[in-house]
This record gives sequence, structure tokens and C-alpha cells, in this order.
Amino acid sequence: MPKVHLLDYVAGNVRSLGNAIEKIGYEVEWVRTPEEVANAEKLILPGVGHFGHCLSQLSSAGYMPALRAHIDSGKPFMGICVGLQALFSSSAEDSECSGFNVIPGTLDRFDDATKAVPHIGWNNASCPTNPTLYGLRPDSKYYYVHSYKFPYNEGELEALGWAVATATYGGETFVGAVAKGNVLATQFHPEKSGVAGLRTLRAFLDGSGAAALATQSPGATNGVADTLIAHEGLTRRIIACLDVRTNDQGDLVVTKGDQYDVREKSDRSVRNLGKPVELARKYYEQGADEVTFLNITSFRDCPIADLPMLEILRKTSETVFVPLTIGGGIRDTVDVDGTKVSALEIATMYFKSGADKVSIGSDAVLAAEEYYAGGKSLFGNTAIEQISKAYGNQAVVVSVDPKRIYVPRPDVTRHATLKTQYPGPKGEQYCWYACTIKGGRETRDMDVVELTQAVEAMGAGEILLNSIDKDGTNSGFNLELITQVKEAVRIPVISSSGAGIPDHFQEVFEKTATDAALGAGMFHRGEYTVQQVKDFLGAKGLVVRHFEGDL
Repeated sequence: MPKVHLLDYVAGNVRSLGNAIEKIGYEVEWVRTPEEVANAEKLILPGVGHFGHCLSQLSSAGYMPALRAHIDSGKPFMGICVGLQALFSSSAEDSECSGFNVIPGTLDRFDDATKAVPHIGWNNASCPTNPTLYGLRPDSKYYYVHSYKFPYNEGELEALGWAVATATYGGETFVGAVAKGNVLATQFHPEKSGVAGLRTLRAFLDGSGAAALATQSPGATNGVADTLIAHEGLTRRIIACLDVRTNDQGDLVVTKGDQYDVREKSDRSVRNLGKPVELARKYYEQGADEVTFLNITSFRDCPIADLPMLEILRKTSETVFVPLTIGGGIRDTVDVDGTKVSALEIATMYFKSGADKVSIGSDAVLAAEEYYAGGKSLFGNTAIEQISKAYGNQAVVVSVDPKRIYVPRPDVTRHATLKTQYPGPKGEQYCWYACTIKGGRETRDMDVVELTQAVEAMGAGEILLNSIDKDGTNSGFNLELITQVKEAVRIPVISSSGAGIPDHFQEVFEKTATDAALGAGMFHRGEYTVQQVKDFLGAKGLVVRHFEGDL
């Protein structure tokens, strides 16, 4: 097999990139010292998270001169996500840290006044002057996850000889990919963009992308860009969720609860809806935009390095090329041999096994209580802060399990109340949503607005918003709860709990500002497929991404 060299440093989930490269038919050789860079013919620089953290890691390890020498030598080079950002002079994310200055300019942050930041989801990568740049297609969608971007100004980079593909989010058009000579860089993650992304990787690896580019001139856009890239391309994200636990026989199964009870009412056995890896691949092939594994038992008796979920992630990432999220057991703990293991170390094991994001539940509630008790002070010691600092806030999801608490009127509680469309048993017209821990078994004196605002301050990049009242009812999402949380935070919110039919997805997208919607039981039971939901939404005029088949 032909080889490609992949830089191995603290860059999040590089296993999936390696799997994608092997899927295309190439062998990955890891570069672990600056001296080994000289041995590389084709070199890929991955990266997720914080610009300053990644660049400082590269600098302190002595990689910067070697990487710049590789680029200047004319040998093939590809940068992904922060790997693209590193090519620019600097970033507002860390003004003290310099990039490679291959492309002059400074990255800035998306404006979160009217939209959620980070920009997470599937969007365009449009190049009007070169529609097939490195295998890009105008009708394909690519997976982005970032808060900082290089704004696109028509003709600016083209005048420097760069071919540019762009995307637009919330009215801001930015650089999605650039190419010139031996260099290709993408803001999106090709290894997480399904077949569309694999095409781009293949065009880099087999040299066809650079060869085609050499025969064309980036040229001027002549105003074409304004008509082709100024439209919003972000799709409606549909996420498949798999609750994983051990059944009474010790086997790993996907289950589904009714208001968090996962046992059959007849014999109280754990409800078994299938095997995790097989179901994940099935949902990927149906067009799921992301797959989430929630480990609802956390496997506390296993040595940390042998957690069953690690193997599930490894196997899944070999065939599923969309983002994977893992939740459960991501906290400071003690291994069976007495060794202390931090939440950051556990998250790192998950990332190295194929996860793109980690989801934190009960510990986020406890951390938020300490946050308010300390006068809204941040001490940097929570799992959310540690993981987001190392891997970026887009890598941290907080899973919230609220339940409705009725009150006769708003002034009887200090909590954030709303006039509910679900009156209480005594005709109460108002309620607040209390946060719970331990799988909904314990209610805390904290409302959902307090929790979500606290974790946003700590560095969480996304909220997975469940609803105990709606879970397993197949009656639709909790729209009032979703609206309350969306109005309280500026980070993306995933709506969960209650989906039973495709109409429920249409309703949540049209009646709330949710950033994504999650389904579980309706998919596991085979009542509807992910593709059927997307076909339904597309017929209603909503923009969705469809599975493009195999490479």
C-alpha cells in the first residue's frame, strides 16, 4: 500500500483520519518527532480545538521549522481544521501565537449575536471558479466544527494564487478550503464528511487534485462568488442516539427507556434493541449526520484502559465517517489498581479510540453548583474546563436531564419559570425545569437556565437537551423547554426526547431555533429510518444532507 505521513500530536481524534486514509487504500505512517518530517513525501497536519494550544504544542516540540521546510520544498501537504488555520499569520483566538504565515491574514470569531457559536454541522464548500476542486461538489455537504474562521473577501486570496472554496453561516462567508501548488487545506473535516470528504482526501493522496489544479488558474471571481456562495448552506442535523449498557447476561446492547426506565415491564429484563457497532453503521448508511453513544452504566468495574466503549468506538470509526460522541463515566476516577485518572485522561482515551466529542452529564450539574456557590468563579479544575482547554469547546457536550416542576405562579420560586402548555395536576399554569443527576433519579435545586449558562461559561460547546417528561412518549419534542434554553445560551443546542414520527422533526425545526434534533427509539424499533425522516424534511423544504453511497 502507498504511504502517507500523519503528524501525531495532541490533535483530538486522529484515529478516524487514519481509518479514512486506510479506507482509501493508503497506509498511515505516524510522524512523532520533528526529524521524521523529512522522511515524509505526503504529509497531513490534523488539528482540532484551540489555535494557540495546537500551535504552541507544535512549537514546543520543535515541529515548526520542519513543517515549514516541507511546505517550501514543494512536497504534498494537507492541513485539516486548525491545520488550515495554522497556515495563516495569526488568529484572534490567541493573538500571542503566530501561525506559519503561508497565507497572510488573521482569523476572527463568528459573531454570536444572531447565531449559535461554534459553527457545528454540515455546510457547503463551494468554489465557483473551480467547481471540482480536489473532488469537491456543489451539491455535497461537509462537516465543520469551529468558532474561528478566515473571512472571505472576493478576489483577495485568488490574487495571491490560491483557489478558494467557501461556506456561509449566519450571513458570514468564510474560507472552507484553499489550495495552491502542493498545499491543500480544509476548514471542514474530510474524515467526518462521509463519502464527500473521502473524495477530497483521495484527490490529495493520489495527486489528482494537485494535477488538475496545475492546469487551471484561480483567476478572478468576476462577481460569480456573490451569486453562488452568499446563500446559507447549513443543513438540519439529524442525530442517531444509542443508549448502551450491559444486560443481565453481561452483553453490551443498545437499549431504550420510557422516562429513563430501560427494563421491560413484563419480565423486567433490560430492553435489547441491537448491537452498538452494527446499529451505528446502519444509521450512518441511512444518512445520520452524527452518532451518539451514551454509556448508561459506565462500566465501573473495568480497568480504565479496557473500557468496552473504547472497543466500540474503535470498531465503529473503521466504517462510520461522521462525528461520534461518547457519554458516560467521563470524570475524575480511580482505576481498579488504585491509580488516579483524571477526566481529561479518560476523554483523551476516548478521542484516541475514535470519538470526536465527549458528553458530560451529572458531573456538569455538580460543577455548576460549585460555580454558583463560588460567586460564578472559574478555577479551571472541572472536567469541562480541562477538556475544552485541551481540545476546544466544540469537543465538550453537556447532556442535560431536566424535569418539569409545577408552580401556581412565577413569584413562588426563584427559578426561571415559563407559562406551560402542559397544565399541572391541579391546573397549574406555570412550571420550571429542574436538573437531575444519576439518570434522572435525583433532582437538584438548579433550573435548566442556570445549568446551561454555567456550563457555557466553563467552556462547553454544545448542549444535548433531554426531557424526562417527554422521554419514550413518542409525542414530539418539548418545544417550550427547547425555546427556553435556546434563549438562555449562545452555543448550539441538540433537541432530544419525544420523537416518534418524521413530523416531530419538522415541528422542532420550524417552531424552535434548535441546532439539531436527535432520535433513538423510533430508529431502533424500525418504525422509521433516518433516510425516511430526511426525505420527509426535504419534501417540506428543509435543507438536509443525504448519504452519497460508498466511495
